[in-house]
Amino acid sequence: MSTTKLCFIGAGFHASTNIYPAAVEADAHIQAIATRSLERSEAALRRFGSSGRPYDDYAVMLQNEECDGVVIVAQPGDQPSIVMDCIRAGKNVYVDKPLGWNAAEALEMAEAAQQAGVVLMVGFMKRYAPVYLKLKALIEDGSLGAARSFQAKFAVDSTPFCKDEEQFIKLAAIHMVDLIRYLFGEAVQVSGMSGSSGEFISQSLSLKFAGGVVGSLYFTGMSAWSRESESMLVTFDQGFALADELATLTIHRSYTGSSLPWQSLDEQDTVLTPSASAMSGGLRDLYLRGFVGEMEHFMDCCRKGQSPLSSGQDNVQTMELCGRILSALA
Repeated sequence: MSTTKLCFIGAGFHASTNIYPAAVEADAHIQAIATRSLERSEAALRRFGSSGRPYDDYAVMLQNEECDGVVIVAQPGDQPSIVMDCIRAGKNVYVDKPLGWNAAEALEMAEAAQQAGVVLMVGFMKRYAPVYLKLKALIEDGSLGAARSFQAKFAVDSTPFCKDEEQFIKLAAIHMVDLIRYLFGEAVQVSGMSGSSGEFISQSLSLKFAGGVVGSLYFTGMSAWSRESESMLVTFDQGFALADELATLTIHRSYTGSSLPWQSLDEQDTVLTPSASAMSGGLRDLYLRGFVGEMEHFMDCCRKGQSPLSSGQDNVQTMELCGRILSALA
């Protein structure tokens, strides 16, 4: 298999901590990097062991470089224009969420990519996290019967980059909003309550999906949650599954014997976890959070010219749901 050549726009904290290392682990070739500073681009290339070319103008990079795809991790307000420039240059694009600030902006970019015949993928890494991939498979294979309800929690210190509820939903909680769409389909009813005050976020939401699944979301963004936490509990006809902190999936199958369940030792829980080893270095987190998986998926879509799982077009529905959630909280 030939090496996938990627160009990058942006080298901030998130890009350097998660996206570049994940791309290197996925065996991408970093062909070029563009930031606002030539020195910063050169430093990023050195940091990730690339002999590629540095740029201080991404437009020049798009003109000069022949690559399989462009990875954009810039400020949310800058990304739409950069995405459109990449599409006009005929480049496949991976862009960090959000793709546009609302559904209308997202649709414009998704349609432009479709007309240009290029790949447009949005960075929703939770779709590629092993714990949620296994939970999705459990929902689809029917081994526990139909999924009936869910309860999800997402708690994080978002105060440094989210100053109100709209920013919190679109820059932080959007990952969980996209995840519930991935797991359960499209929401037909949304209601909610807010106890937020400025940058201190506290939200409770209830949703019903077209397939009949109902559930609740607990979102909080405040300095109390410097210890980031998330979980997803799904109840099925014959059991439940708990995805906890991205590292554990507990699958419970209901007892179906002739005697009462408390009279025996026949109930079973299956607990799936990753191994713990010093050999993983810092890569374990990149795999469990889905960063390596999404980079591998983007590269595969670039080689095959196929639509990504988290495509620009699919993202339009996620942005619409974000808007409905904000309306429900108002």
